[in-house]
Amino acid sequence: MYQTKYFYLFLLVIFFSWGCHKDNIVPVANAGASQTITLPTNSVTVNGIGADADGQVVGYLWSKLSGPASPTILNPASPGTVISGLSQGSYVFQFMVTDNKGATGVDTMSVQVNPSPIQTTTFQPSNNQFEWTMWLTNGIEQDATNRPDIPIEAWTVNSNPTFAREVIKFDLSSIPASASIQSATLYLYSYPSPTQNGNLIDANSGTNNTMLIQQVSSNWNSSSISFNLASTTANQVVVASTTQSMLDLNVDVTAMVSSMVNTNSNYGFLLKLQNETIYNIRNFVSSYNTTYPTKYPKLVVTYQ
Repeated sequence: MYQTKYFYLFLLVIFFSWGCHKDNIVPVANAGASQTITLPTNSVTVNGIGADADGQVVGYLWSKLSGPASPTILNPASPGTVISGLSQGSYVFQFMVTDNKGATGVDTMSVQVNPSPIQTTTFQPSNNQFEWTMWLTNGIEQDATNRPDIPIEAWTVNSNPTFAREVIKFDLSSIPASASIQSATLYLYSYPSPTQNGNLIDANSGTNNTMLIQQVSSNWNSSSISFNLASTTANQVVVASTTQSMLDLNVDVTAMVSSMVNTNSNYGFLLKLQNETIYNIRNFVSSYNTTYPTKYPKLVVTYQ
């Protein structure tokens, strides 16, 4: 008898609960308008609205339904929030509201993230303070800036073996660290009036003046620079030997510039002969040369 009594009581509770929810109106969610952004902007602010005709909205929830990455929803349980960490592609986000009787309503909005525009920047400073020549003469080191030329050489001065290397650094701080480097070209112009180095006639001379362009691997300044400045052979460029008296260079240094920018390790380029054998030289116009201002070392970087 007691079992029958409790059974009917259970049915009564179920019927009462069903009756309470039977007439509950589902709340309405509005996720707001879809948005479009362009990198490097990688966040949006969304503002959802919830309404309930026969009660009140007591809960909110933002979630990602689709998209190429895992963005961060700062306050997913708030009607308004910031969604950050977006990458290129299309996203769909769902906004759900819950009323005081447990019913839910949902709506979606999309975010289109376009790639950043391709930009090209040219660096060709005059009087570049990060342009230094390092010499080694009879084992004695010297260095100097503010010179009209950039000698990359193995020669003799007063019968003394003399070797010269160069470091050139461009200020790349205007390029975002997250940028994708599409291309980078280093331009070096042969010095038409080589009156201080080599045979004093030809910008390029010697039987093997093959040159290396390497990425400097540690920070330096005017007081710490040395002939044996640390550099890496990774991504180095080998510039073939030439017998031409004058030969301007445009060298693909994309990999090195990508490393400099993306790893925050821009310490410049090191220029030196591959084999520092006496009587070989490559001589270029420096940024301090007042006669050939259009021939300063130049770096052109295209990035996205």
